[in-house]
Amino acid sequence: MKHLKALLFVVFTLCCVTIGAQNVTRTRHQAALTTDAVTTGTLSIRKPDYICISTDGGRDQLLMDGTKFTMTMGGKLHETDSQQNPQFDTFQKVLHAVINAQPIPECEDLTVETKNGQRTITITPSTKKKRQMFTSFVLVIDEKTSAFRQLRMNERADNYINYDFK
Repeated sequence: MKHLKALLFVVFTLCCVTIGAQNVTRTRHQAALTTDAVTTGTLSIRKPDYICISTDGGRDQLLMDGTKFTMTMGGKLHETDSQQNPQFDTFQKVLHAVINAQPIPECEDLTVETKNGQRTITITPSTKKKRQMFTSFVLVIDEKTSAFRQLRMNERADNYINYDFK
């Protein structure tokens, strides 16, 4: 029984490895405003499918837990699921691949460019709906370490949210 508990602990630890936290700077750009809103926080990643970007003392968060996405911005909660929302389907597949050191999947709404030791992954949904929160996602990762360097979520009207990771 003692060995079984130890084995289960090791298996659980390997399945839920926390890669560690990176510092993050979040920039919220709105074209109608003259000054961008800049906050800082952390990025936490846990294998196989958990990412949490928390800024402004936890008031703003972007959370991916499996196929579920939860975003808290300005006190408003937005939830979606990549299985029901095609906009987030490719995004979830890419994040899963990066976290688990797997090849980036081939999708029609995805382009990958490698330059100067960085891989830039751009996801532009092929079906654009009026109510889409984001028009595209751009993820930059370090090619050698697979560490996140930047995530930009583009909105309508030249607005965007940019996360820089260190």
